[in-house]
Amino acid sequence: MTNPQASEEPDVPVLHHDRLDYTPLPKSVTLARRRAHRLLTDWGYPELAADAALLVSELGGNAVLHGSVRDRLFRVELTLTERVVRISVSDPKGELGPSPREAAPDDTFGRGLLIVGQVADRWGVRRLTVGKAVWCELDVVGQGAVGGVEAERSVAAL
Repeated sequence: MTNPQASEEPDVPVLHHDRLDYTPLPKSVTLARRRAHRLLTDWGYPELAADAALLVSELGGNAVLHGSVRDRLFRVELTLTERVVRISVSDPKGELGPSPREAAPDDTFGRGLLIVGQVADRWGVRRLTVGKAVWCELDVVGQGAVGGVEAERSVAAL
């Protein structure tokens, strides 16, 4: 369901927002993934928590692997509105934008954006003054918030 276009709607009120900077190390991706899962659950959308955690993990992994610069952090932002959960991961390396690629069956890496494209409803890239932000969105419409029906999903190896 990839539709790489901007989807920032200024008239939609933000219900929750979280932003945290991480050191560009693999363990930071694990911390960011766990935080995203916990936040979505705490915000009343446990049925979106597993997908949000997966998306943070893929985008955070890309930031560490491809976007890190010595002594510079990467940032993970989660924003919840009535319509979407928006995940944005920014890093200081903006000269080479991300693009999905075909990974060979024995490749260890190379499937992150393909996963993002399948899980997220939209995704894209925004150039920053320094670096870039890769963002994606999960639609909230039709999802049960607090008091709604919760889908039981678990995240392996959180």
